[in-house]
Amino acid sequence: MGAPGSGPELGSAPRHIGTAQPPDTGWERLRELWHRDELQQYPEETLNIIKATFSGAVIGWVYGGLPAFQHAKTQYIERSQAEIFQNRLDAVQSAHRAAIRGFIRYGWRWSWRIATFVAIFNTVSTGLSVYRNKTTFSHFAAAGAFTGGLFRMHLGLSRMAAGSVFGAAFGIPAGGLLMAVQKLAGETIQEKRTRERRLLHEQRFAEWKARLNVTEADLEEIVSNTPEGTMEREMEKIQELLNLPKNPLPSEDRN
Repeated sequence: MGAPGSGPELGSAPRHIGTAQPPDTGWERLRELWHRDELQQYPEETLNIIKATFSGAVIGWVYGGLPAFQHAKTQYIERSQAEIFQNRLDAVQSAHRAAIRGFIRYGWRWSWRIATFVAIFNTVSTGLSVYRNKTTFSHFAAAGAFTGGLFRMHLGLSRMAAGSVFGAAFGIPAGGLLMAVQKLAGETIQEKRTRERRLLHEQRFAEWKARLNVTEADLEEIVSNTPEGTMEREMEKIQELLNLPKNPLPSEDRN
């Protein structure tokens, strides 16, 4: 055991401290994408997928619901010209109820479709970026083509190909926008993740080193305060106790 101030070498750090570099293989990086860290938090990429999916659901609901709200209200007023209402308030409330039903029905139809498209698109593009440990336009184009083809697969091969072309055309500008935002932020998600991993590793290593130094200092203090020869006598007593014969069992005492 070294001196208290010497400290351990980096290679002798325990396994739970981890390493400062991300995993070497793409499958290991993908596995980390769906596991929580020591603080029980998911990686930033996973949280971004969830946030984008929720935003897509809200935007889809507004996009499909607002026109349906106005259209359902107008149609109800046109169809109910011959109906008799108790008063003007009753007529207005009936028109609003019809408009709200249209908003919910058509808003939901657009909401789940856009949310599913955004979730699949972001999952595929993020998975490719994490697997290759870099972000390029081709990842977004491939994610858009896959998602567009998947949405049109039930309409036949030609429609699926058209959906893939549309998805790829949508994915390239969307990817360019995301990469521009990351560039304005000063670092990509991969660079930020590597930096945070390095800082966490250095913090853990410093804490482990401090604990080890305290333990070494305590041991040296105990050894220095123990009178010479006392440790050897205690060890001899322990050895004598271990060499004593075992106590007889209760059944042997009765015999």
